Amino acid sequence: METKPSEISSSKMFGGYNRRYKHFSPTLGCSMNFHIYFPPSPPSPSHKFPVLYWLSGLTCTDENFIVKSGAQRAASKEGIALIVPDTSPRGLNVEGEADSWDFGVGAGFYLNATQEKWKNWRMYDYIVKELPQLLAENFPQLDTSKASISGHSMGGHGALTIYLKNLDKYKSVSAFAPIVNPINCAWGQKAFTNYLGENKSEWEEYDATCLVAKFHDVSAPILIDQGEDDKFLHDQLLPNKFPEACRKHGVPVLLRLQPGYDHSFFFIATFIDDHILHHAQALKM
Repeated sequence: METKPSEISSSKMFGGYNRRYKHFSPTLGCSMNFHIYFPPSPPSPSHKFPVLYWLSGLTCTDENFIVKSGAQRAASKEGIALIVPDTSPRGLNVEGEADSWDFGVGAGFYLNATQEKWKNWRMYDYIVKELPQLLAENFPQLDTSKASISGHSMGGHGALTIYLKNLDKYKSVSAFAPIVNPINCAWGQKAFTNYLGENKSEWEEYDATCLVAKFHDVSAPILIDQGEDDKFLHDQLLPNKFPEACRKHGVPVLLRLQPGYDHSFFFIATFIDDHILHHAQALKM
């Protein structure tokens, strides 16, 4: 199996390139795609780009953010490479993997499943361990030691939990409409029951609101944007739970409630430049 990434496509944008790659993932046991947006080449050949990982939401692939967000404009200007992985293993044909939009394929929840049936759903290890190593070994123009992480909805949950559990690996975190307290919402409860079983203490290992109590040596403020007209606001996203926990433990967080905005990529595209700048400041320190 070819674990080395091979390029599938390339498109020029804002002086840089969106490049899509395919590789076999030993962590997930299947072939995976991911995108890298490379900013325009700097004058010095020895220069390396810091990286910003973007974790997408339910039903997304590695393509949605690259096509719809417009993040490349600010990334090009700031000289940051965007790394956009897929949201789950694909093509394993596990029974029931595609029965619902909020579980299984396209819904990896960025955790390591412990239940035998879903043993390949190890997106946490894929994002935290396998992908950075793959990038470091195959793309000398990237500086994977200077990394930040961001995401939307399920991906916002992933970004926050991965950041808090790996404060040594990431310089900053931000999120759009993140699922901040999954143990208390239907999306999280469905995913965690199936992937992790009935032990609720294991669920807390993937809940940002719970993790802040354990991991609060945060250097850069956490930036969160949330649309006030988001239809998932009150039953799934519970945005105020996380800042409450952050305040309790002295973690700097900025939750911006944006009037009139929903859960879509129109919302992401509107505020993505602020997030790129937020990470640029941390990555250049």
